[in-house]
Formats: sequence, C-alpha cells, structure tokens
Amino acid sequence: MSSTRTRRTAGIAVAAITCAGTAGTALIAPAQATAAPDQRGRLISVSPLTNAAALPAAAANRKITYTSEGVGGKRIVVTGTVAVPKGTPPRGGWPVLSWAHGTTGTADVCAPSADTATGPAHDYLSITESYLDKWVSNGFAVVQTDYEGLGTPGGHPYMHGVSEANTVLDIVRAARKTDRRIGRDWFVAGHSQGGQATFYTAAAGQTPRDVRLKGAVSIAPGSNMSQTAAYVKAQYPGAEAALPFLFVLLNGAHAADPSFVPEDLLTDDAAPLAKAGRTNACLAQLRQLGANLPLNKVFRPDADLTRFERYFNSQEALGLNLKVPTLVAQGTADTSVTPAATQNVVNDLCKRYPNITYRTFDGADHRGSIHASFETSLNFANSLRTGQPQQPTC
Repeated sequence: MSSTRTRRTAGIAVAAITCAGTAGTALIAPAQATAAPDQRGRLISVSPLTNAAALPAAAANRKITYTSEGVGGKRIVVTGTVAVPKGTPPRGGWPVLSWAHGTTGTADVCAPSADTATGPAHDYLSITESYLDKWVSNGFAVVQTDYEGLGTPGGHPYMHGVSEANTVLDIVRAARKTDRRIGRDWFVAGHSQGGQATFYTAAAGQTPRDVRLKGAVSIAPGSNMSQTAAYVKAQYPGAEAALPFLFVLLNGAHAADPSFVPEDLLTDDAAPLAKAGRTNACLAQLRQLGANLPLNKVFRPDADLTRFERYFNSQEALGLNLKVPTLVAQGTADTSVTPAATQNVVNDLCKRYPNITYRTFDGADHRGSIHASFETSLNFANSLRTGQPQQPTC
C-alpha cells in the first residue's frame, strides 16, 4: 500500500471511530417506571440530582425519567438530567440547550446521569459537564438525555440517528413540566456521537405547538462508522485506536437489531470484550481491555461484515435535509473525527440546506473542540434568539 493511500485510509477510519451542584426540590414525587405511556415527552418521575452530573452553576439539578420513541417506533422510557439557571428568566422563560453527548459506551453504567467522580465514563463526562455548566451560567436551562437504553431496560442502539433525535427532543418537553420557568425555544448541541445526533435532530420534523427548535450546534460529528470493522480486520496502521469503538459499534448494531449477534463475527479472544461493553465497561475500560488483544485475533477468518456495514451506512448524516440554522465546529488537530471527514459531511448537507456555518478551531483535538467552540456556539445561539442575520458558509 502506498503511503498516500495509507494516510487516506487512516483518515477515513479514524473518523469512523467516533464516533456538584445544588439540588432543587422535585415538583413531582419520584415514581417507578414500569411501562411507557403512549405520549412522547411525558414526565414520569423527577428527583434531586447530587452526583457529578449536577452542574455547579445551576439553581436546581434534577434527574428525570420520561417517555420517547425508540428504534422501530416503540415507546420507551429514558433517563436524563435538567439544570435550571439562577436568577430571573427572560420573558418567555429560560431558553433550553438540549445536549447530545458523545460516545461513553453501551452499558448502563455509562449513562451520563449516573456519573460520579470515579465513574467509568468520567474521563469524558467531566469535560462535557464543565462545558454545560458554562451554558447554565449564561442563562440556558440545560437538559441532557442518556439516549435509548443507557440506564434503562434494553440495549443502547449506538449512533441510531432517529432514536437519538427523539430522545433529544422529548427531554425538552419533559423538562418543561418540571419547572414552569423553562421556555419553549430550544437549541440542540452535541459532540462526536452527539454531533451526528444533532444533525438528525435538525433534520427531524418540527412540532412548534409545544416547543420550538431554533438552531443546532454539531461539534466534531461522527461519520464513516461502517468502515471501522473493515479497518480493524485489515489491521491498517492505527487500527488499535479504533478497537474500543468497534465493540461499541457492534453492541449498538445488536441493540438496534437483536438478530445481529456480535459474537458471530468475533473470536473467542474478542467476544468477552463485546460482552463487557454491554454489561459493565465504558469506552475507557474497553480501551484497557483491548490493549493486549492482537488485531489478528479480533475477527473470525470467515466474518462477514456486510450487515454491520449496511446498518451503519444507513445512520450516516449524508443525505439529510436540515431544517434549522446549524453551526458545525471542528478542531484542526482532531485525529478521531478528521477535518476532511467533517468537511465532506458539510459539503453534502449544504446541497439541500444553505443555512450552515462551518468553523474550525486551530490546534483543537477531538475532545478539545468542545470547549474551544463554546464562545462561537453561545454567540450563534444568542444571535438566533435576537434575530440577527447569520453568515452561512455554504
């Protein structure tokens, strides 16, 4: 393989791999969710939140359960968090930021609402928690879904765009029932996995009768997921970095379609990592567990990757038709989601919707792009709130 081809392949596959506060008084007594009612966005339970997921700048932090729509249109129960700013809300109530989190894993312990200072996903969630705290400090109610199957019965269909978008929207509806000061106008923002979820949210049909999506911020959006398995199987340079994401992707495909069984593709050496990813290991632990697994011991020699590739190709943002102004933020030093991969997605989305702004941040890597883009993202949201003209780059 030529060096040029190696670099190009590595760029594509690396893009593929990405994919304590004051607790308020609950307004509704906590309840045990046993079955999901038909109505989406229904608040089932609310209780004080005091773990690491609580945002210090908030006047109140709450954990909630609510209803949404999962894979295949089934009604599901979802968990998430709500943080309300201090002070007096503006006319119309606090604007809302609904955060779509990046890759934590597929096990229940990876749910952001369950985070603790020593939690298995805290290496990543500590970054997003401090980022979200800045939104609260700037007058936004912040809600964060755990997505389908993280912390609730059933598996997590990782990178399933429609399921993600539904949970991102419906937590806004549920949060408004916890505090009458939370307004109708909301924004979606997300990173990596959540960046892809943001695109799906921005492309979803809007229901302005109850809440109004005003804009979207996608940070280092995950793409090219389908190529990860082939990249690892071929043992291309740098494939070791993709390995922990591979098990998350395999488990996500299984959650979306239980007839897809990861262990059918994996060797006896690799199969325990897939199981760990479904039960008790988040991304950081999968990275540790896979550190001594040779790449030639991951897939069975006869492993057929067709179904894996077909499923994740169907979850790409390519081909979506966005419906609200969207800011796309990308770090120039990101080797997990490369600038070239994100530019490719933006170019495609611009063909159908021109109100997209693409901004790069010099020297920011994958996680660094979160904080590096904050001021730009805040100014973008506030300009939409006040009706200022945008300067799209399409």
